[in-house]
Amino acid sequence: MTSTGGETIAHRICSFCEACCGLELKLRDGKVTGIRGNANDVLSQGYICPKGAALKDLHEDPDRLRKPLIKRTGRFVEATWQEAFAEIEHRLPDVMKRYGRNSVASVVGNPAAHNFGLLLYIPRLARAIGSINIFTASTLDQMPKQLSSGLMYGAWLSIPVPDIERTEFLMIIGGNPIISNGSLWTVPDFRGKAKALLARGGKLVVVDPRRTETAEAASRHLFIRPRTDAFFLLGIVHTLFEENLVRLGRLEEHLAGVELLAAAMAPFSADEVAPRCGISAETIRELARTLARTERAAVYGRMGACTQEYGTLVNWLIDVVNALTGHLDEPGGSMFPKAPAFVANISGQPGIGRGVITGRRKNRVSGAPEVMGEFPIGCLAEEIEVPGEGQVKALISIATNPVLAAPNGLRLAAAFESLEFMVSLDIYLNETTRHADVILPGCSQLESSNYEVGLSQFVYRNVARYSPATLPRPEGQPAEWENMMRLTAIALGKGADIDVDKMDDEFLADEIRGRTSGADTEAVLHALSRWKGPDRLLDLAIRRGPYGDQFGLNPEGLNLEKVAAEPNGIDLGPLAPRVPEMLRTPSGKIELAPAMLITDLKRAEADLARPTPELVIVGRRQLRSNNSWMHNLPILAKGAFRCTVMVNPEDAKRLGLSNRSRARICCDGRSIEAQVELSDEMMPGVVSLPHGWGHDLPGLKLTLAAERPGANLNALFDDAMRDPLSGNSVLSGVAIEMTPIG
Repeated sequence: MTSTGGETIAHRICSFCEACCGLELKLRDGKVTGIRGNANDVLSQGYICPKGAALKDLHEDPDRLRKPLIKRTGRFVEATWQEAFAEIEHRLPDVMKRYGRNSVASVVGNPAAHNFGLLLYIPRLARAIGSINIFTASTLDQMPKQLSSGLMYGAWLSIPVPDIERTEFLMIIGGNPIISNGSLWTVPDFRGKAKALLARGGKLVVVDPRRTETAEAASRHLFIRPRTDAFFLLGIVHTLFEENLVRLGRLEEHLAGVELLAAAMAPFSADEVAPRCGISAETIRELARTLARTERAAVYGRMGACTQEYGTLVNWLIDVVNALTGHLDEPGGSMFPKAPAFVANISGQPGIGRGVITGRRKNRVSGAPEVMGEFPIGCLAEEIEVPGEGQVKALISIATNPVLAAPNGLRLAAAFESLEFMVSLDIYLNETTRHADVILPGCSQLESSNYEVGLSQFVYRNVARYSPATLPRPEGQPAEWENMMRLTAIALGKGADIDVDKMDDEFLADEIRGRTSGADTEAVLHALSRWKGPDRLLDLAIRRGPYGDQFGLNPEGLNLEKVAAEPNGIDLGPLAPRVPEMLRTPSGKIELAPAMLITDLKRAEADLARPTPELVIVGRRQLRSNNSWMHNLPILAKGAFRCTVMVNPEDAKRLGLSNRSRARICCDGRSIEAQVELSDEMMPGVVSLPHGWGHDLPGLKLTLAAERPGANLNALFDDAMRDPLSGNSVLSGVAIEMTPIG
């Protein structure tokens, strides 16, 4: 921080979305008086979107919980921290004792990904509970990407991203990075980078059933029928083989399964897939030729590519196209970042590893396989409802709102009401936490230090950045990692009244001891002694990381002290080729034809002739929103009402709908009502409603959000509809009926 004339300037990384923009905050008398982009930030270079400025609104929101709540005779009352943990200690171990450890489930939401005090301590709590019933938001939006990457490269988060600043041709499928600033791709100010791409003679093509903000800025936009992206990509891959356009280049010796892949493409010619996806065979062939003949090109897909029944196939095929055209792990193509900490693909022997394993367990009711240590969130309600050994009787929810974010949320809400005990770690009394028995509020984001553990692995350029706490925590408010440690202690039978620092020391010593000798353990602990909690774990990870000082073996290397001393971050350079050192597959090669995915092509082949529904619905990303948790902030809530269902004028005329009228949207007996917005942005036969709204349920403390609650898109969807490989919920391209109201 710097101070001038009573005003203090602080720097912070925005933790509202995946862009992770650098911010400059003005403070006076302990209050935020202004927020702007940090022009000197090594990643975002001054860019800021409306969400960044909303950090002040969140910090000051009168609805944000500041004291624990305990439910007494059906009503919440404020409690002390000691009373809240005493209630948890009284009730949670009793459930575990009577029903077993699998009777306790945990569900974790996206905001936890921006809070490393939660993220780094969740594994400790999960091990202490010992339950197989773990659910996260990953199976709502990204598990297909993680699974396909794990199968191909051997690590769940080895996800390549476009090298946007050097590419000449970028094709985006089901993504809108001008609004998201990247997703599983941290790329602040995508609009500016897209303009630079076009200015240097490059091309940007967007394939999407809506002419999105990104499509408006592109060289070309192609409408595609929802849930048919796999067929479109299969047609491209078939063309690459059919027309001898495959260019493996440097990666040829590092690829396995090319011949098997070629044989599997036989049923999917451009002529065969064109009627299914609504893009002509000639266009499919043209795009294949362009990708193969452009020196620097990349294909990227995101939300629309994940939230569908073929999500894993789509994300696999995106990387297959990049590999076959010679653009994987090459400058200007799709490349693997190298983050300074917490990177799985830099540990162990370079170029070879155990790979990933799925299906080690199946969930009790429907038999869905575990992926990445968790079950599909669409299975949570049934695990609570269905009696029998292992039935979920207690739930710990962490920074999540699945009643709005997951499919069939009303079923989930009813299931939560039937639990014997529920504890929520959250800053709001919202649609999910209203069902809890105890709510433990977290700090304001400005009151905690932060490092983006996961998102730093998806940046368009390698950087090291850290945010210290901007403001002190209120007296008596524990840090979130301390709350996690007390929950862990309760699960271990130690009780909540423990010495948190001592217990954290013991955990860390055990973790270090497992990798070093006794004398070295003490030396490492001493070297880390400046820091506490998650900061100490971060220092350990940076020191051991690819740029780290290795505890003195590399004196010029990084540690947290060096990173923290640079408020603008440290630029570690552009992305560089990393194959084969980053591979962790048993073969030591990129697996182009994993057996699971080749087998799943039979499902796609059988589906080639599926008739096209008359009307389907897709979601919509919005700049002033991020899932369900930003609708209570004045700076983001102002302006025109945004929870509208976009309808093509042709469809509106056929259905008897008019602009600003209301419509009932129905799907398999479930229905919602929404305001109509006529727009030729939509492909005929497709309507769009944003995700995360529906703040009209009883018992909430979301004053501003409740004024314009909107409609809950996910309430339409069947929680049993999932990509069978990854377990990701199907939240896009679902057939609906629409009728006018009044």
